[in-house]
Amino acid sequence: MKFNCPHCGKECDYMEIQGDKDLMAIIRMVPAFGRHSNLVMGYCYLFGISPMKLKAKKFRILLEEMKGLFESESFRYQKRLYRISQAGIAEALNIIIHRNFSDRLESHNYLKKIMITIAEREAQEASKQAERDLRKKEDRLQYPYREMGATQGSTDIPPVNEPLTPEQIEENRRKIQDIIKLLD
Repeated sequence: MKFNCPHCGKECDYMEIQGDKDLMAIIRMVPAFGRHSNLVMGYCYLFGISPMKLKAKKFRILLEEMKGLFESESFRYQKRLYRISQAGIAEALNIIIHRNFSDRLESHNYLKKIMITIAEREAQEASKQAERDLRKKEDRLQYPYREMGATQGSTDIPPVNEPLTPEQIEENRRKIQDIIKLLD
């Protein structure tokens, strides 16, 4: 197929060469999605990119946008930034692929709406995990002898919130006196 080249103005194979570049870019980009490449490809086909020879540029652009999403693990919707894991993106793609659409997709807005719910769920789970981790850290700081393998009754350290027995008080006084004698 011959076209007037936008560069030289003569009939040449510019469009075919440009289409081949797009196809090569597509082939190089697909492995970047790893195990999620089938989901990404299925999602791109929802945009009506066939026949591929004629729509290679659109397909390449879609893959570049998806690659950016997977690499950044974030997206913007209505001026708000959302963080989402690659597993969350794959979950959203899977949901979309298994829906029956009567028309082609025209934008990523439907994907973004699904990803918002997944991103919010992931943020909530991360918040709960951070709270659990903080409580563990707090517990370690408050009760350090538990980490040393000591259990109540098997160490000289008294249990928390229990008063010392007279024998323990006397033993502590004796130890302090011995330390003072050593220092003199």
